[in-house]
Amino acid sequence: MQKQDFESPQRIKRADQIVESVKRWVVVNGKQPGDRLPNERELMEQFECSKGTVREALKSLEVQGLVRIKTGPNGGAVLERVPYEKASQLLRNFLHFDQPTGPEIYALRTLVEPEIAALATPRLQDEDFARLESLVACCETPASNFDERMQQRIAELEFHVVLAGCCDNAMLAFIGRFLNDMIRDLVIFKKAQLPEQQEFSCANLNYHKQLMDAFRERDADRARELMREHMQSAEHFNRELEGQLQKHFLA
Repeated sequence: MQKQDFESPQRIKRADQIVESVKRWVVVNGKQPGDRLPNERELMEQFECSKGTVREALKSLEVQGLVRIKTGPNGGAVLERVPYEKASQLLRNFLHFDQPTGPEIYALRTLVEPEIAALATPRLQDEDFARLESLVACCETPASNFDERMQQRIAELEFHVVLAGCCDNAMLAFIGRFLNDMIRDLVIFKKAQLPEQQEFSCANLNYHKQLMDAFRERDADRARELMREHMQSAEHFNRELEGQLQKHFLA
């Protein structure tokens, strides 16, 4: 019988094992940003490894954005919250070559944004209302040039970013903000190559105004339904936009 070659499992570096163990320790012990990790000597003793291995693990955690390394007598590794901007950029880079289309992104937004709107409704504060109102006002006057068009498109997306920031579901909030980043990257700058989509802009403005009324009345169910209609409308417009873009590039 011939000897079969079996692919051996990839050996995990000791430093990477420490990284995963530290992550589990943080979760199990309920550690929060600002808390300190055990010092180098304690980590060396706990994991029975060299100083170089511990430092490699800490450097990996620092690159991932999970710790900040302080130097000096009171130095050490301090836990940090990964900035949203860094997490979003890495995920957008991951999807960069897949080239998601506007309609694909809006199809997911149709599922996410209504729940964000409903959850945000009872949590909106005076400063949130002021910010939302200023974003709506930014879009009320028709844009007269390219810069104003871009400013209004960004304001339309920022309206949804504010709502995500008021949502107490961390996963929904992140996905909502991330999808808005994707739209800014992949949809808005495509739209800039075509004439202004007045009907789309008017529809967005109308829905945002209706949503503001629902928010002020603290009507979460109404906000959810309006946002669902808004996203379905936007998905429809973006499917038309994709067709116009194809004709534009072929021409």
